[in-house]
Amino acid sequence: MKLPISVEWKKDHLQLLDQTLLPTQTLFFRCDTAQDVWQAIKSLRVRGAPAIGIAGAFGFYLGMIPFEKLSMSEFLLKAKEVFQYLNSSRPTAVNLQWALSRQLTLIQNFQSTGTDKTQTTKELLQKILQEALNIQEEDRSICYRIGINALPLIKEGMGILTHCNPGAIAVSEWGTALAPLHMAKQQGINFKVYVDETRPLLQGGRLTTWELMQSGIDCTLITDSMAAMVMSQGKVQMVIVGTDRVVANGDMANKIGTMNLAILAKHFKIPFYVACPSSTFDFSTTCGSDIEIEERPSSEITHFKGQLVAPEDVKVYNPAFDVTPCELITGMVTENGIYSYPYIEKIKDDFRQSNS
Repeated sequence: MKLPISVEWKKDHLQLLDQTLLPTQTLFFRCDTAQDVWQAIKSLRVRGAPAIGIAGAFGFYLGMIPFEKLSMSEFLLKAKEVFQYLNSSRPTAVNLQWALSRQLTLIQNFQSTGTDKTQTTKELLQKILQEALNIQEEDRSICYRIGINALPLIKEGMGILTHCNPGAIAVSEWGTALAPLHMAKQQGINFKVYVDETRPLLQGGRLTTWELMQSGIDCTLITDSMAAMVMSQGKVQMVIVGTDRVVANGDMANKIGTMNLAILAKHFKIPFYVACPSSTFDFSTTCGSDIEIEERPSSEITHFKGQLVAPEDVKVYNPAFDVTPCELITGMVTENGIYSYPYIEKIKDDFRQSNS
């Protein structure tokens, strides 16, 4: 498997794969400022919760470069401003806030321990850059382990349904829900993937099918509304999706349309798995109803390739995500293993132990 790297640091700037142009063009663009990164995240040129978090970590570094000559206290004040600015780009995926919080905590810890005058903001900037590189490398390792843990779920001849793009271009490498599919293909396992187109921005049709085809995986594109029909015909033996946030009671937010699949899978007695890196857990939010759901512009629904496809003045509701209740989730695949429902307390215990 050889797919383009979606987020990559290039000595003095951030290079991002423009996912809005796929699958017809594979082009990269340069980010030199925090403003460039904010716009890239907001416009979905970079997307996928882990990739957004990685881009945000590098964007934080770029945003702090102009303040290199400030005092430590002034530098920290600017860091909080850059944190708030970048975090405002997209509210639902928790990875962005998680990565930015790591950077802010690094500065706060550096300030609290760096009482001697030999420590400078220039040195701190290098630590911020290194932290962004660490976050990216950790994500690469986590996605690989998610793939290894989920690989036994892939059986010879089975049909698998997925939604949106939880793949290699949404993270640092491998993907989350698509990681075991890439690995299974490499091991010679034969299976078939049904890909929801994922309205309204077609991340499944544009990105996931393209990615799976790059790996030589047998995939079939369907519209979101065809999932029930495909399941009823016995073509699907497992659903696996990614997630943008898992909260304290086990509810999870993912691309709009995911909850539909979970309900259908429950009806047809099909296992429904969620691939989730540790950076996507948000134990500070109590339940799914507390998650802030991003609403996107109405033009994403009323227009297609710039052409109006609905009455000009029609009312539009365009939430980018929905929340799947925990009881509909068969299992949660993390870098630590597969957790069967009810999974959340066991996950919390394991992550507490790994962080202690």
